This record gives sequence, C-alpha cells and structure tokens, in this order.
Amino acid sequence: MLGVCYYPEHWPEKQWQQDAQEMRELGLKYVRIGEFAWSKIEPKAGKYDFAWLDKAIATLAAEGLQVVMCTPTATPPKWLIDQYPDILPVDINTGVTRGFGSRRHYDFSSPNYFTQAMRISKVLAKRYGNHPSICGWQTDNEIACHDTTHSGSLAAKHAFQLWCQQQYGSINTLNQAWGNIFWSMEYQDFSQIELPILAVTETNPAHQLAYRRFSSDQVVHFHDEMIKIIRQYAPNRFVTHNFIPLVDTQTDNFALAKNLDFVSYDNYPLGRSDMFFKHMPAEQYKPYMRTGHPDFSSYSFDQSRGVSQGNFWVMEQQPGPVNWAHHNPRPEKGMVRLWSWQAFAHGADCVCYFRWRQVPFAQEQMHAGIKRNDNSKAAAWHEVSQMRDELTQVQLPLEQPVQAKVAIVTGAHSQWVTEIERQGDSYNHQRVEFAYYSALRQLGVAVDFISVDHDLSLYQLIVAPCLPVVSAEFVAKCQQATAHLVFGPRSGAKTPELSLVDNLGPGLLQQLIPIKVLSTETIRPDCSEVMTYQTQQFSSQCWREEIELGAGVTTVAQYHDLLPAVARYNNTSYIASLTCDEFLISYFSSLCAEQGINTITLPKDVRLVQRGQYAFVFNYAGKANSIPATLSGEFVLGSATLAPYDVAIIKLP
Repeated sequence: MLGVCYYPEHWPEKQWQQDAQEMRELGLKYVRIGEFAWSKIEPKAGKYDFAWLDKAIATLAAEGLQVVMCTPTATPPKWLIDQYPDILPVDINTGVTRGFGSRRHYDFSSPNYFTQAMRISKVLAKRYGNHPSICGWQTDNEIACHDTTHSGSLAAKHAFQLWCQQQYGSINTLNQAWGNIFWSMEYQDFSQIELPILAVTETNPAHQLAYRRFSSDQVVHFHDEMIKIIRQYAPNRFVTHNFIPLVDTQTDNFALAKNLDFVSYDNYPLGRSDMFFKHMPAEQYKPYMRTGHPDFSSYSFDQSRGVSQGNFWVMEQQPGPVNWAHHNPRPEKGMVRLWSWQAFAHGADCVCYFRWRQVPFAQEQMHAGIKRNDNSKAAAWHEVSQMRDELTQVQLPLEQPVQAKVAIVTGAHSQWVTEIERQGDSYNHQRVEFAYYSALRQLGVAVDFISVDHDLSLYQLIVAPCLPVVSAEFVAKCQQATAHLVFGPRSGAKTPELSLVDNLGPGLLQQLIPIKVLSTETIRPDCSEVMTYQTQQFSSQCWREEIELGAGVTTVAQYHDLLPAVARYNNTSYIASLTCDEFLISYFSSLCAEQGINTITLPKDVRLVQRGQYAFVFNYAGKANSIPATLSGEFVLGSATLAPYDVAIIKLP
C-alpha cells in the first residue's frame, strides 16, 4: 500500500540496514531503486559492478521489503556520450545540441542510443528478472519530461523523412495533404523534407502536426521495445512507468501505456500548481499555495486511471518543499496525508513517497524527503506513520475501481492541434479541459478520462472540452450512444492533416447536431462579455464562435448580442465559447439531473469521491467544514465535521 523511492548509491553501505529497518517500521512495503544508477552499475563500457546493488537488494529484502527495479536509461553516463555524441538531442528552439550534465540527455531517434538503452535494459533484466525480492519494474523515468520528446538532430530529420514516406507513400500525396502549394513549400522528394523548426516565421501547421505524431511514435517504439525485453527476462513481474502530467509528455499516452500492466504517476501538487495556475490572481491562488487546487491532483489521478484502464500507482508523492518550481512552498500540516488518501480514493493501489532522505548534494538538495539529510525525521514522517496506522483501520476495496457515469474525452492530438494553431494567446488546452473537469468535481461527480476509441456505452454524460479532429468511426459510436454528449468550442473543426473541414465546423459532428460555425474570434481574457443562460448572466471569454442553427436545434444560452452561444439538438450540446466555472457548474448540474446522475452540494474547497462502498471526503480549506447530511453512513475515519486539511471516510449503506 505504501512505498518509498530510495537511492542506496547516495549513502554509505553501513547506513542501509538502519534505513531498511526504519522503512519497515514506518509501514512501507515497496522500495523503488536504480533509475539513475547507470554510471554506478556500468562505470566503464562493458565493465559492470553489481556487488553494491546485490547488497542493497538483499538488505531491503531482509526487512521484508519488495523492490521495484528500474531501467537506468534516463541518465546515459558520460563515457557513453563520449563514445556516441549523436545520443545528445538538439534543441528545436535554438538548434544547439543539449549537453551532458543533468538528465534525459538523449535523442529518441539516435540509433546508437536505442541500441545501448536496450542493451543495458537486457543486462539488468537477465540478472534480476527472477529475483524473488523484485516484484516489478519501472521503465526509464518520467519519459519525455524537460521537453525531450522532440529533437532537431540529423538523426531525427532522417527518421522523420522515412516516417513520412511510410505514412504518405508518394511525395505528391504529402504535398497535397499538407497544402504545400502555399508559400511555395512543395517538396520533390522525401529526402528534401526538413524538420518544422528554426524557420523565419511559423511553419506549416500540417508539417508540425506530422512531426509531433512522428516524435510520439519514436517514444512509443523506444518504450515498447524496452517492455518486451523486461517481459522476456522478468516473467510474472509487473511493468509500469512513472508518468509526469500527461500533457507534458508530448506523446500519445494511451499508446505509450498500452503494453504496461498499470500506469504510475508522480504527484507534486505544489510545484506543479505554482506553474499551472501562474495566470491566476494572487487573491484566488493564495489559499491553495500550500495545498494545491482541490481538483489538481485528482485531475491527474483520474487521467492516470483512464490511461491505465484500471487502477494505478503513485510512484512519487511530494513529502515537503520541492526544488524545481518557480516557487516552492511547504505543504500545510496534514496535506501529505490528504494527498495520499486522495490518491487511494481515485484508484491508486499504492502510494510511494519521494524520497527517503533529503540528499545534501547536487541538483535536488533542496528537495525534501521523509527524513532530513542529518537523518532526523522530517514533517512528512509523522503523516506517513499516520497513514500506516489508518490503513489498518480501512479495508480499501482494491478490487473495486472507481465507478464513473461521466467521461471526458481527451487525447494528445487535441493538445497538439491547439498548441500549433493557438489563434489566441489565452487559449490553453489543459486549462480548458481542467475547467470542465473541475466543474464536474465540484458537483461531487466521479469522472473517467477516455480516448475516442473507448466504449461510450458505459457512460450517461460524455464531455469533449476540445476535440478538433474527429473520425467517422467516433461519430458512429456517438450516434449509438444513449449518453448526453457535450462538445466544447473548436470541436470537429479540423481534418486529420490540420486543415479546415470542407463543410465548416463542427465538421462530421454536424451529423449529431446540425449547426455551422460561421466565424471564430479570440478576445483578451480581460474583455469578457455577458452570456445568458436561464435568465442568469455568465461570461463568454477568450474564444467565441458565431454559429448558425439548423432545423430543430434550440438555443440554450445567448451571447450579449442575442446570438446563440450554446446549442442543443436531441442528446447533443455544443458550447461555442470559453466560459466561466459558474456556467459550467450550472449547465452540468442540469444535464446530470436530466440523466439521473446524482450530484451533491459541497462546501467550498471540499471534494467527494466514491470507491466501492466508501465515500472519501477531503477538506482543502483552512477552516473546518461540515459534511452534507445527505452523506449518511458509518464514519470509518473522521467525523461529520472536517478539520482544516482533513479527511473523512464513510462506509455507505
């Protein structure tokens, strides 16, 4: 249920036994090791040192701890870079080779690195694949973080040219698909194709989208081959990967996770909130400075559960201040415990804390651990020990996943299209999706994240905040669905090659709702206008479409000039503007009532999720809050009055 990330190579061997003993006493079961240890395992080419690693595993095993072994491919050692300089990626914004001296300094298109990464993975898998104390494997580490999916190297260009030839067949087909007649961009041969980087001004959107699809395919291929090696030599062991926020991988995460046993996620609510909500005014953000937004962690938990298509792990849980965000506050007392319970409530089977002990050197020396660098117990120690004790009181329904009647349709292609064709500085795909998600969570509704390939029959309300490219197959599935469908602006507006659809937006979605998008405008976020819904006034902001309604389509909400802002036809709604949280909450509340989905009125900054027979209630507020009386049952943990930053668990009748 609980685990920790540990780096035995950072500490004297005489300290390992005490560490292992204290881990066991703290209630930890799993220990992840080895993800950055390549230079320690192989200090010279072909010269291996396993003695220290064997001893570390044995020391942990002697205390009954289970080890999660990692492939160390996130940090190729200096001798390898010197031997194969083409391993280093090239920055797509500057054209400069990114150097050695940190981590993730490799190019997914480098044939030499692919060979070496698979080699070291095979060496480790053969040696430790059947070790009785190694329960599973983690591939690489936070794959594609630090903007490392894309590279501007010669290797990437040659691989992209080959990919284009395989995808399009003939150069004429590619030229037509990309619209290369524009600005005299036509190619005569695949060998002429450049990467869409470092041009005078913006490059062809279709070219950019193809490059992102190619780059994603490179990451997926690299990852899949590593999984194959582990499975060959480590039978009956799980294989997982620790994802960063899915939007940051620049990769098709559903494809990336397809061959894993389950997905893991690295949860850092404060550091990532500091960056994600940098647009938020201080008076709104300050209450969440030491807690994270009430929906921010669960947003990633639910995405992880969706990509995993089942339960997931938290492989790294923030235990205190981190070192890498723009600002790094400490968590409020109780938040490490709250985040841990929140992860379990949203489908986690295990929560591992990063890290065991704060390291006194190198880049992460300001990153807190469960213990301080002088080996004293940090603040998180006491919250982890509280989790240990509480987990004995609550029999978590691990075999029962979260049951959601509402789904959000998501995918990397939607993100890529909106990043390539921004149209307005204030449009951010992730923030748009988060706003829809947060509105549903404020109603106490459980949410699944699904791809366009998912089974839609499982849900009663399906929401696509932004789906610019849709296929005929997806539309056919929607036509068979009994759920109410909600599409946000930009949906259906683009072809797979990022051109405008012939019949105007929302393109193929006109088969679900006969409307046409006549024009699109983007406006400054501080120039919002009134939108009226059920006699109440809300806001239309940032992105606004002018829509023409076909026969039978009704106007749900109007702009300030009385033109339709939200339209509905049978079981499909189209929201033609970005809008405010208040409208989304109001409209989703109405649709949930119509679809027979239970909602609940929660106090501000209180959230609810149900897993199995248990209802989990979380108070993100700095003041006490009362749990609504409609939530009746036996309190397994906590009471009807939630203290600040507290958790209650209710066994429902």
